[in-house]
Amino acid sequence: MTTATPDASALPPTVRSLWTRSRGPLLALLLLVISGMVIAALQSGEQHGRLDPRSADRTGSRALAQLLSSHGVSTQVVTTSEEAAAAAGPGTTLLVTRPDMLTQDQLTGLHTATAHTPGRTVLLTPDASSLETFAPGVRTDSPAGLSARRPACSLPEARRAGNALLGGRSYTTSVQGADRCYLSGDQPTLLRLPASRAGRDTVVLGSPDFLYNHHLAEHGNASLALQLLGTHKHLVWYLPSLSDPSAAQDNQRGFLDLIPSGWYWALLQLTFAAVLAALWRARRLGPLVPERLPVTVPAAETTEGHARLYEQANARDRASAVLRSATRTRLAPLIGVSPTHAHTPDVLLPAMHAHLASAPRVDADLHHLLFGAAPADDKALVHLADQLDALETSIVSQERHAPREHPDR
Repeated sequence: MTTATPDASALPPTVRSLWTRSRGPLLALLLLVISGMVIAALQSGEQHGRLDPRSADRTGSRALAQLLSSHGVSTQVVTTSEEAAAAAGPGTTLLVTRPDMLTQDQLTGLHTATAHTPGRTVLLTPDASSLETFAPGVRTDSPAGLSARRPACSLPEARRAGNALLGGRSYTTSVQGADRCYLSGDQPTLLRLPASRAGRDTVVLGSPDFLYNHHLAEHGNASLALQLLGTHKHLVWYLPSLSDPSAAQDNQRGFLDLIPSGWYWALLQLTFAAVLAALWRARRLGPLVPERLPVTVPAAETTEGHARLYEQANARDRASAVLRSATRTRLAPLIGVSPTHAHTPDVLLPAMHAHLASAPRVDADLHHLLFGAAPADDKALVHLADQLDALETSIVSQERHAPREHPDR
């Protein structure tokens, strides 16, 4: 049996070679992490979210908070619905910056806590669920482009402010006495609903852009914001948060609830297409047609390739099993054993002993030689191959020199 030399390319890489190949990406990743940490450290404490009265960013509202403070209006920032309900007492203005983030339980609880207290509730771009709770009879209409619009209504705050940057969403309502301002087509982008007896009036805004720092000084934005939010001396600025514990008390929505309904139809179509493709690929194309191999591989090269694979995998058990099986298959017809019993020790070994009774002595235990355990090392494997070759040579030589009987003529 030929011992193959391991290919140098198949050797495992050393630690030095791994470091040489990976140090570039690792250094780049380390530099990226350090840069992110430095930027985060420099900007920590200075950045807040959109519409946050503590933020000096372009989309923050610190300028408006300072303007309200200079007119004697205190601003309290809250991030949970419980805090908003507790702070929005009588004579306060409640600003809900993202009502669409609130669950139905949060909306109901907040409305119940504030419905019978005098004051004002301002909703920024509310959706259908928040409108149904805080402003019954109001529905969203078509989107509206953002632009400086005329008041076009009798609301005193809007008339004093003049043109302002409004748009985003437009609304429709059937409520009597509602003020419809800053129209987009025929529908308002600012809607004020009158207060019920001992209750709060409600202001619905289609866009929050006129409250941003970088838009506040434009047109009549500052005047409109100051009058809408400064009606009372205390302003509760509610910034809904995903970490609000009250949100977990509502029915939890799973991952599938977040998928738009149209995606289910797309998934159904993809599944149907995949099934059709599988059926198309699995259909029978007729009987198999034998083809010539493009390259003829010599048997010696195939055997040598198998030997190298066995050696690299230390598969002495597999190699010895192949050698023994091939020897039994070749010897069985020579000693009168059918091929079906060539691998049965109870049939093959007695026939082998009887056949070797008059043959030259073979120095080996036949059971161990033909059905034994796997060799412990490569040297034992080579010795096994030599013994099998000697046994086969002995039986073949005996068959060649055996007298043949000729039938009577």
